[in-house]
Amino acid sequence: MSWKRVLGRVSFINCDPIFHSIGDDWRTLSAPPSWLTGHLLRRDCITAPIPAVDYANNCNELVLLRDIGIVGRESVGSVILFGNRPIESMRDIALPSDSSTSNMLMKWILAHRGLDPKLVPMGPDIETMLDECDGALIIGDRALSAALKNPELVMMDLGNEWSSITGLPMVFGVFAARIDSSTDIVNEASESMLRAYKMSLDDDDSMTEVISIASRKIGLPADRVRKYYESEVSNFLDRSSIEGLKVFLSEVCGMKHDPCWLETTQSE
Repeated sequence: MSWKRVLGRVSFINCDPIFHSIGDDWRTLSAPPSWLTGHLLRRDCITAPIPAVDYANNCNELVLLRDIGIVGRESVGSVILFGNRPIESMRDIALPSDSSTSNMLMKWILAHRGLDPKLVPMGPDIETMLDECDGALIIGDRALSAALKNPELVMMDLGNEWSSITGLPMVFGVFAARIDSSTDIVNEASESMLRAYKMSLDDDDSMTEVISIASRKIGLPADRVRKYYESEVSNFLDRSSIEGLKVFLSEVCGMKHDPCWLETTQSE
């Protein structure tokens, strides 16, 4: 199958409702967020949800798809700073190797609070991270699991912190395509993903199946996964999410212009 019929996807469950019913017209390439940008630029896939920071760093080569993303609904549940002491007294924080956006957001929040702990890049293992540092930033399925397994730890949800400061949703991932890709094919990909996502949301049996598969995959109770999909993470990029994205790209990433969007006939 040509790379033009391949859709990149995050290997976490935050995209499962999109790809559960995507259909046989497409093949998926699953990878951690920090790897997907390289896959997209190398033409391993036609589109992929990449970290918002990576879009800012490659904005001259990429365009964004409208209406679809990885968005925190205030508390996102899967991007969490864990610690053995309050953030104000953390001397050092371990940052994971698998997400550039969450790391940049963590640095921005620390600066906003006037804090300057030592930041230590590390593999995303909470036990190792907290053995060596006062705080550990964990993302994705690992964060969901760690929150249930370690209720005694101090926790800060970075999505909630961003929303509290800005009043806007936090967009952790944007679906992007190479600027020289076929507009027709990318639009077809976008429409297929949005159609599949709406199917998962609108069909109770489909969503129940998505939740059951995700629950088994990461070993969490089905009711916790259902809460995640229904009240913490969304794959719709609406107007308020786009405003949040613009603020993040400008204030956190230092982008000097608005993002470039794929030409499309879809309503905004």
